[in-house]
Amino acid sequence: MASTDTIRSTKGGGAIRVADPVDQAFMILRAAFTLAPILFGLDKFFNVMVDWPDYLAPWLDRLVPGTAQEFMYVVGAIEIVAGIVVAVSPMFGGYLVAAWLGGIVVNLLTADPPRFHDVALRDIGLALGALALARLATGVRRRSSADVTEERSLPLAS
Repeated sequence: MASTDTIRSTKGGGAIRVADPVDQAFMILRAAFTLAPILFGLDKFFNVMVDWPDYLAPWLDRLVPGTAQEFMYVVGAIEIVAGIVVAVSPMFGGYLVAAWLGGIVVNLLTADPPRFHDVALRDIGLALGALALARLATGVRRRSSADVTEERSLPLAS
């Protein structure tokens, strides 16, 4: 049965119990994996935090048409969309962001010579966090479905 500390989240999240540490972890990860891709994606257009084309593996730069900066515009747009997907559907979005981070790790480790090992290691950790978000979203959704089924089966008060 839903308690008074329950709030409804947006589509894809189910009912959230704000006092539950599991749900708190879910909301923290959901916020982080919504905001971070959007902010990093926006920065691909401005290069304020870092000069993003420097992180592009030379073989990938040769493979894609245009300049490295033009490719970063595409990367930025994809990251913004990924952040929005996490906000709307964290169960799917968590897997999407994890896969995207996996691609970034491959890019970083396949440069010739390999560079940015520290960033690749960080992104592996972030990918694991995105996978944890997807799994938590699945659990929250299943629990919410079970709560609704339980509430429907309760006898009506006279």
